[in-house]
Amino acid sequence: MHLSTKAAALTGLSFAALVTALPALAASLDAPSKVDAVVVYPDAAQVTRVTEVEIPAGATSLVFKGLPMALDPASLRVEGVGGAPIQIGSVEARVAPVQQEPVESSLSEKLRKLVADREITQARIAALQSKKTMIERYAQASPEKLGDKAAPLDVEKWSGAWDAVGEGLAKLAEENQTLRLRLANIEQEIRAVQASNRTPSPRNQPSRDVTVDIEASGATKARLVLIYRVAGAGWQPLYDARLESKGNSKPMLNLVRRAQVSQRTGEDWSNVELSVSTVRARRGTQAPDVLAQRVKIFEPPPPPLPRPMARSAPGRQANEFASGTIAAAPPAPASADALREERAKEVEATVEASAYEAQFRIPGRIEVPADGSSRSLRIGSQTIEPTLMVKASPSLDTTAYLEVGFTNKDEAPILPGEVNIQRDGTYVGRGVFKLIAPGEDAKLGFGADERVKITRVPLSRRETSATWLGANRTERQDFRTTVRNLHPFAVKVGIVDRIPISEDSNIVIEPLSTNTAPTEKTVDERRGVMGWTFDLAPNTSREIRLGWQVRWPKDKQIVTEPLPDNVQR
Repeated sequence: MHLSTKAAALTGLSFAALVTALPALAASLDAPSKVDAVVVYPDAAQVTRVTEVEIPAGATSLVFKGLPMALDPASLRVEGVGGAPIQIGSVEARVAPVQQEPVESSLSEKLRKLVADREITQARIAALQSKKTMIERYAQASPEKLGDKAAPLDVEKWSGAWDAVGEGLAKLAEENQTLRLRLANIEQEIRAVQASNRTPSPRNQPSRDVTVDIEASGATKARLVLIYRVAGAGWQPLYDARLESKGNSKPMLNLVRRAQVSQRTGEDWSNVELSVSTVRARRGTQAPDVLAQRVKIFEPPPPPLPRPMARSAPGRQANEFASGTIAAAPPAPASADALREERAKEVEATVEASAYEAQFRIPGRIEVPADGSSRSLRIGSQTIEPTLMVKASPSLDTTAYLEVGFTNKDEAPILPGEVNIQRDGTYVGRGVFKLIAPGEDAKLGFGADERVKITRVPLSRRETSATWLGANRTERQDFRTTVRNLHPFAVKVGIVDRIPISEDSNIVIEPLSTNTAPTEKTVDERRGVMGWTFDLAPNTSREIRLGWQVRWPKDKQIVTEPLPDNVQR
């Protein structure tokens, strides 16, 4: 069927209008980028990538290739500047196709050549050994067998024979040493190639490509910033707490904050601006909804139908591995000569705090590889005038421990973490911080105080059996705790002890009238736990009496057990 001239003209006009109306296809342009800045959260990281690229006028699709698979596509943000007006359109993240390695890789070829060289070298070493054996046999032969036609060798030729044997053995030894050294080098190269072959190639690792559609009014050089959040990174707080009390009228506490940063995101952070933040980026953003509950009669489900037993694969066993952590050795105290020299200073971060976040910015440029190795960075310090107390729980341990109390006057919270504790330059162990908000009080143990002696002795323990006059049995216990201060100065002492409690109305527990009244009837809101706080002068002692009486039905047996922590209060 042939179109008329008018219809053909109309069709051509419509096609031209359609082509004119269609937008030009955007050109795709690779955007080589580098990581410029990273903010590390305790459970994630925010990465800032920068690229500078020449873009043409019109629409362009910039492709950031090889970004980590752990990237959160919902967190992608793009900013940019250029010499001409630029509009940023859609941002899309796609999983990049994995590049397959060739069947015959360069590593396999290199390994084959090394194995061939090893076999040749081993054969040459065996040949030298055979040659050495022949020379040694020649040296052991009697002179009459060395001449022509088994005739004795002339005496004047014996010296030449000896020289020939010696030179031959020396040359063989030198060649043998050279070959064995070469064989050792080949073995080392083979092990290195095999290890490299077992390591997955970066090209085989899944990654993401991010495409950013932009449109420029004219050709220009643009600087674009790509920001995204990535999993597989984090930091843990570490602390150094140093108490100085020698030669000072007042003790001083120096608290140093450190951040232990590590990451396995799939991309190396090299020469980047690094910050650590106290915000947990992957925690929920609001309180959970509380749903209604109902109580009903429990109806057990019907018993399951019997199932045939599955046969386990022969030879298959489950292996369990136990992993441990070796505590790092405490730093050695500085010598007197080192103290007279100029002491090196650690670089410290600057803190930017708000009502809901504290961010520590590390000065300079930092490198954190993607292999999971950790890097410890100093992020802050504060000098505190603490309060000291000698504290003990004599019902469990009669050791007196030095406890340091202070108020967190920093702008940032003290996050939970381990504390390396030093007292007057001596490492005494490790402690643990719980979360301490700015302005909140904190306590930290600094080891045993050997100059405060504590004893706890039972004064009486009596159990009375039930008689025909009474239907109950009773038990009475009484203890005396003695605290003695052997310091040349007064100390503040805190003693914590307990009386058992009863949640059964048939068991009655009564404190004795001889008890020393506690200064704190309930310690940390724990029932039955009480405390005594007092100042103790030098070379003096103080006694605390604590006892109770238990009454229960004669036909019952009682036991004492610890109360679970979740029902202490």
